Amino acid sequence: MASGEVIAFVDRDLRGARFSNSTLTGAVMRGVDVVGLDIDTPWLTDGPLLVNGVDVAPLVEAELNRRFAGRELRQAPDPAGLRSAWAALERAWAAAIDQATAMHPEAVDVSVDGEWSFAQTLRHLACATDVWLGKAILRRPQPFHPLGLPYAEYETDGFDMSIFATRQPSLTEVLDLRADRQAMVRDFLASVTPEQLAEPRVHPWSPEQEVSVVRCLHVVLHEEWEHLRFALRDLNAQGSAPT
Repeated sequence: MASGEVIAFVDRDLRGARFSNSTLTGAVMRGVDVVGLDIDTPWLTDGPLLVNGVDVAPLVEAELNRRFAGRELRQAPDPAGLRSAWAALERAWAAAIDQATAMHPEAVDVSVDGEWSFAQTLRHLACATDVWLGKAILRRPQPFHPLGLPYAEYETDGFDMSIFATRQPSLTEVLDLRADRQAMVRDFLASVTPEQLAEPRVHPWSPEQEVSVVRCLHVVLHEEWEHLRFALRDLNAQGSAPT
């Protein structure tokens, strides 16, 4: 499609269509039947989402904060707030792990609609901690654990995959890694000061940019809450699937 060209769908039947890793920014829908329309995006707060002229993004955010106690703290600006935010996340994830392990033995390795499994999600969050805390904040030259799971385009973006294991680890290994990285964040927050939060760091994906320590922590919190939502969504989908 040429730059600036607009694709128009008129009198088209798109029932059951699935858009993944696609850009619909600025898309306009008029007179469309949206019964059962399912939109899931971690970037909802980046801009308005207008439905019949109403920006529903703030309404969705408020409902998610109601469902997930402590989620409203994910942009906490100070040490005390960040410690509370992390404690809420640890409680929420403990409940999710209990839910996952109480299901059938294979539940933690099931992929729903091509998404990461529960175990893969925990491995990805370990990698996110390694990137934003280990690499960016703590400046470790080699921050990655071999069992971590980077984002899907990591290799095609030109990054070295050789540090990461190709085998599928056991659930015990995944939970041990998860506990270690949670403790890593908890220990850092236990003694961080407002002055340290304001310190600049090299952006882990864009070395030409600087980002504050507190911004790095906000990315970790964002990743944690969004992937918790995804993980619970897929666990619940397994639980409601016909046997």
